[in-house]
Amino acid sequence: MANFMQVPLHQIAHSRAGDKGNRLNVSLISYEKDHFNVLVEQVSAERVKELFAHRRCGEVRRYVLPKVGAMNCVIDDVLEGGVNGSLNLDGHGKSLSFLLLGLTVSMPVS
Repeated sequence: MANFMQVPLHQIAHSRAGDKGNRLNVSLISYEKDHFNVLVEQVSAERVKELFAHRRCGEVRRYVLPKVGAMNCVIDDVLEGGVNGSLNLDGHGKSLSFLLLGLTVSMPVS
């Protein structure tokens, strides 16, 4: 029986984020090919929506890109109106990738 440990995503993946109006586009790219399956299995659209719930986000759509070992999440209504309509310091959403990278996943101890 394998032992598992909780690992923050930033240890197995990196991210990029961008925005268009009130919509956040955040990618998650695995460092190693073997870790991509962990991302697909454990970073669901529902889990991402829960993570951003404090920002009262709308729909979350996840696009899996297996050939590049990545996924892209599009999150609606998460930027408090976007750069032109928000007093939020991060109206562009660029630093929100850090929030995603703090999410933990379960990895086998090896």
